[in-house]
Amino acid sequence: DLREIQDWIVKPQLRTVPGVTDINTLGGHAKVWQVAPWPDRLAAHGVTLAELVQALERNNADVGAGYVERRGEQVLIRVPGRLGSAADIADTVITQAQGVPLRVGDVADVGVGAELRTGAATANGREVVLGTAFMLMGENSREVALAVERRLGEINRSLPAGVSAQTVYDRTTLIDKAIATVQANLLEGALLVVAVLFGFLGNLRAAVITAAVIPLAMLFTFTGMVANKVSANLMSLGALDFGIIVDGAVVIVENCVRRLAHAQAAAGRALTRSERFDTVFAAAREARRPLLYGQLIIMVVYLPVFALGGVEGKMFHPMAFTVVIALLGAMLLSVTFVPAAVALFIGSHVAEKENRLMAWARRGYTPLLDGALARPPLVLAVAGVCVALSALMAWRMGSEFIPSLDEGDVALHAMRIPGTALGQSVAMQRELERTLAGVPEVARVFSKIGTAEIATDPMPPSVADTFVMLKPRAQWPEPRLPTAALVGKLQAA
Repeated sequence: DLREIQDWIVKPQLRTVPGVTDINTLGGHAKVWQVAPWPDRLAAHGVTLAELVQALERNNADVGAGYVERRGEQVLIRVPGRLGSAADIADTVITQAQGVPLRVGDVADVGVGAELRTGAATANGREVVLGTAFMLMGENSREVALAVERRLGEINRSLPAGVSAQTVYDRTTLIDKAIATVQANLLEGALLVVAVLFGFLGNLRAAVITAAVIPLAMLFTFTGMVANKVSANLMSLGALDFGIIVDGAVVIVENCVRRLAHAQAAAGRALTRSERFDTVFAAAREARRPLLYGQLIIMVVYLPVFALGGVEGKMFHPMAFTVVIALLGAMLLSVTFVPAAVALFIGSHVAEKENRLMAWARRGYTPLLDGALARPPLVLAVAGVCVALSALMAWRMGSEFIPSLDEGDVALHAMRIPGTALGQSVAMQRELERTLAGVPEVARVFSKIGTAEIATDPMPPSVADTFVMLKPRAQWPEPRLPTAALVGKLQAA
């Protein structure tokens, strides 16, 4: 029986995986010994149902008998009294009359049965046994999921012929997608910032020095995350803004380049190493205070997030911590590393010149600025109207706790008439799964009906959680089909 294999082979081995606290089982029939008494026989022998139950309890227990010492060795004594078969149960003595024992088999039928169940599991139109691995709080979900997958491969080699334990939902798939998204966004953001820096600064060395703050600030951030056990995920790294991170470095570099160019023009020659150091020090000190204030103001904005508690605190604390630690690292680098790098690597010939991009931007910006300064009432009126319209739109805009995340699969809730029996729900669910599995984009379908062994998500037998696992988009008949259109297709099926 699948449930027996789950309870005695699969579940005990999975519970030993580091980071796993328990395995929640759903489906199958839990094997039990059933004692069905005959009321007329009980009445004929003058035995009550309570006496029958007490007799079974008394005769189904192991008893300790202390220990004995022999030749310096201590030996524990135990009297095993567990019932091991239907025959043992039937031979259990309830009472005796005139020296004749009355046994359980005389007043009841004994046999193997199934425990009353509150839930079931199905997959691809067949009834199965489903196990869910529970992770310990604070563990790394990706590492635990990979460890469970490896252990499951080992367990499969010890299962009976024709039986296999398959993974129907693996969290590492979603985690890997999220990590890949974060990596791509961080890389693309860094490259875009470097390109913009080079375009506006017009000095390759200055752009490289400024861009070097990005990996150094990320190293600072990752060090703080590891020290405080904050995992790298979509929430913790998704709020990082490289533009804000290099903002202070841009101010320092621009001011240093400007001061070096002026000093070189005043001296009429290339500056010596000592003169470059002095000039850069003066330039960094000049921009230090506004730079520090600007970075600290941004950090203060995130401080209220640390006051959040409950679920929202657990979700958004990593984001606020990552942003604050990244800004702190960038601020320290801006007043230490950046001035030193400018003094050492900017070169001996420095010229403050406007590149084509900045000249084009200046030509477009100058008349706009002159027009705004010439008409202050009009500018203030337009700005006020824009603020009012923004407030109106914000008031009418919808809101949600977290943005929706497309995992690449579909989950649906199958609800039937209240009071539907579990057997009827299973039959209807199997038919539903066969229909969904016929859609070409679907790889497999599995469902949880009712309540599992550990009632973490209690539901009546009339309700089922159905998970539709999709094939990779490259294997779809129409790879560009939107998810909403696919959901409509599933509903129509």
